[in-house]
Amino acid sequence: MDKEIRKLFPITERYAYLNHAAVSAPPLPVVEAVNSQLRDVQQNGVVNYKKWIATKDRARNGTAELLNARQEQVVFMRNTSDGLSTIANGISWQHGDNIVTFRQEFPSNIYPWLNVRDRYGVEIRMCEERGGRIDLNELIELIDSRTRVVALSSVQYGSGFNADLERVGRAAREHDALFVVDAIQSLGVIPMDVEAQFVDVAAGACHKWLLTPEGVGFLYISDRARARIHPTLVGWVSVRNPEDYNNFDQEWKEGALPWETGTGPTSLFYGLEAGLKILQGVGTERIKAYLFDLTDSLCEELTARDYEVVSSRQPGEKSQIVCIKPKPEWTPMSVYAHLKRQNVVVAPRGERIRISPHFYNDQSDIDALVRALP
Repeated sequence: MDKEIRKLFPITERYAYLNHAAVSAPPLPVVEAVNSQLRDVQQNGVVNYKKWIATKDRARNGTAELLNARQEQVVFMRNTSDGLSTIANGISWQHGDNIVTFRQEFPSNIYPWLNVRDRYGVEIRMCEERGGRIDLNELIELIDSRTRVVALSSVQYGSGFNADLERVGRAAREHDALFVVDAIQSLGVIPMDVEAQFVDVAAGACHKWLLTPEGVGFLYISDRARARIHPTLVGWVSVRNPEDYNNFDQEWKEGALPWETGTGPTSLFYGLEAGLKILQGVGTERIKAYLFDLTDSLCEELTARDYEVVSSRQPGEKSQIVCIKPKPEWTPMSVYAHLKRQNVVVAPRGERIRISPHFYNDQSDIDALVRALP
């Protein structure tokens, strides 16, 4: 990747930072964009409010472009959990309905469904992990005429498994179920097309691959899903003319926009816009190809060191996330601490060590990791 891109990330001066599946270290333009809005408020109060809204709308449009969605189909939330919870709570459930998902999903994509299970008697059906993979045949076989939602991550946080969204989405559509995708581990680094992949809902947050500080998430709702889901988070900006303060007979805004309730983290929208500009300047396809090549090289070196790579590296299943097992005398936490002392940052996840480079990482970071591994 371009060395000029790497210079935008001061963290490279201190660490081989390979933990973007947790939190990215924002690049210089993102931090400056956030600070610019804070300075504006400091110096001008609310005078430039319309500029804040325009920046938010540009960030919305950039996020929608990554999803191949329309602008009014995308709203900003606090995080992935908020997005998935409002979807789960907005469906009119009936006793006997079921939800199909994967047992090792990140909890953000489990607890909202367990909550409606407990409230409405909805059945949760889960397929199991098979050797670091999801058997999509097994998952799809769980879908039937009473399935209301199929909930799946685009890329699994604990294995790096990259799901064939189109295949699962098509199966969900054939049974008239909504396909709900946790896209936090892929958006920005793996191309996504919600229309072509039959995705009805996509939720995520921007502090991983979208390079933005924590506190802003996104939610996409298709027209098909919007017809079935009631807004469960509404507020003064949910209506068509928010500044008509005393008119309580207004209709909701179009698309997903009613889900935005009021003021949001304005400075973070400035940061998100800056991060999206960097990613779009490089291009998602190029980022994907680069990261797949980089992690292929990583896996070869790990195998040569007798580390077991848990993540599937099959075409169509591999991602930018690589999970390995520690040597028998080590635990994931002890490996994490050992590497951190040598300024290499990864993540312990369950019984595995997770390695997740971004597009500014290079072979020198991979070499540092391999040298430092016990």
